[in-house]
Amino acid sequence: MASTTPASAPGRRRDELRDFLRTRRARLTPADVGMPDAGRRRTPGLRREEVAVLAGVGVSWYTWLEQGRDIKVSGEVLDAIARALRLDAAEREHLYLLAGLNPPRAEAGPAVPITPELQRVLDAWSPRPAYVRDRYWNFIAINDAARAVFGFGDVDHNCLVSFFTNVRYRDMHTHWAEAAPGVVARFRGDAARYPDDPEFGRIADDMIAASAEFAGLWERHEVSGATQAVKGVRHPEAGELVFEGTLLPLADRPGQHLVLHNPRPGTGTQERLERLMSRRRLAAVG
Repeated sequence: MASTTPASAPGRRRDELRDFLRTRRARLTPADVGMPDAGRRRTPGLRREEVAVLAGVGVSWYTWLEQGRDIKVSGEVLDAIARALRLDAAEREHLYLLAGLNPPRAEAGPAVPITPELQRVLDAWSPRPAYVRDRYWNFIAINDAARAVFGFGDVDHNCLVSFFTNVRYRDMHTHWAEAAPGVVARFRGDAARYPDDPEFGRIADDMIAASAEFAGLWERHEVSGATQAVKGVRHPEAGELVFEGTLLPLADRPGQHLVLHNPRPGTGTQERLERLMSRRRLAAVG
């Protein structure tokens, strides 16, 4: 019996790229892209040469690309092909990945209110704290548990600003000084992803003026991409609470993240948290 050698990862990716381009081409007609119909076609969709013309590339080069040959590609050419094939954002990202390039970072949209579905996620996470923040660390939405546990009030609009200027939050944080360098390093890491956005510089300048601690840490130029952290709180009603925080990017809302806090096992946090939020609910009803 003849043995079959599994295809290598690059080989499988080129096969996927060939099939992807062929199927995207097949779903379009000349009328869809403003080209005259040149008569009966043996197969549905645009011809390779028509895609090449629309993308402004050579017919031979596009043919080699669709055949999955090992050729060099650039982001500019892939964008031209994506426009020619009328790819949406997810398909464009898929094209980049199949071609072996990192997809361009999606532009962050305006800080629009969260969807009802995402709000239900926040509400369902209670009695555990959770919130959604944008790329500048502004709060988009906060659940009741986050307000009750961390002391966020109506004047708290930004995670970074609250960390350094909210006296109640700072007093409650059991390891504030140890956590501060990581907070600043993560904010600088986020800012580096958007070098042309002046808003990060404005926030940093405001924080340098408002907090000597921030100013000193900012001068270190430390950078972190951490998405998990441990946060300890000394709550005036519930006592010691310890959380494992996880940062989750929201793929359909570029630049925004869901931040979930989970009680750390073995610390008694879950039980104290449930009692705290139960008392808060009873007080609200009463």
